[in-house]
Amino acid sequence: MTSQATSDLDGGPVPRVDEAVLIRAAQRGDQDAFEQLVRAYDRSVLRLALNLLRSPEDAYDVYQEAFLRVFKNLHTFRFDCSFHTWLYRIVTNLCLDHLRKRKVRREEPSVIETEEGLLDRTDSIQEERALGDPQRNLINRELGERIEAVLRQLTAKERIVFELRHYQGLRLKAIGEVLGTSEEAAKTCLFRATRKLRVALEDFV
Repeated sequence: MTSQATSDLDGGPVPRVDEAVLIRAAQRGDQDAFEQLVRAYDRSVLRLALNLLRSPEDAYDVYQEAFLRVFKNLHTFRFDCSFHTWLYRIVTNLCLDHLRKRKVRREEPSVIETEEGLLDRTDSIQEERALGDPQRNLINRELGERIEAVLRQLTAKERIVFELRHYQGLRLKAIGEVLGTSEEAAKTCLFRATRKLRVALEDFV
């Protein structure tokens, strides 16, 4: 029954069991219902944290803390927004805390490893095809490094808005709800992030 609870965020089928029924059962202490909720969203939560934090260790910490907070606070969920929005708000707040506290340190990795988002997917495909072309390989590597450098220079909120829009596919209204702000504020934040990325990559076009 594990695959039955696949999240619609991953592009899979919506669970047959009504999510609201699961939530109410979990609020009453039904452990199996809570585990079904976790299975429905665990991959998307971990992927979001990994894409935002670029650190498997930090992402796994956020993943664990997020579901611990869900477990502790599920009784406060009142269905005035979607469960998905409520959960993503918890995850993004935890990621914001990590990004704000983080020193300027960097171990690279996950832009090319993650399969989320157009830039990542293109990089990995081009690298595989460019094995016999050292010049293209070098350009791809430089492009990946430039993108990662720009993402690091974004403010924590810009990076999260950019991630939620371009990698998670959320609409601006939903992003505003996740961040507890307006659709217009999310749109402005996305514009700033996109402009910074475009300016930084001008000479690659």
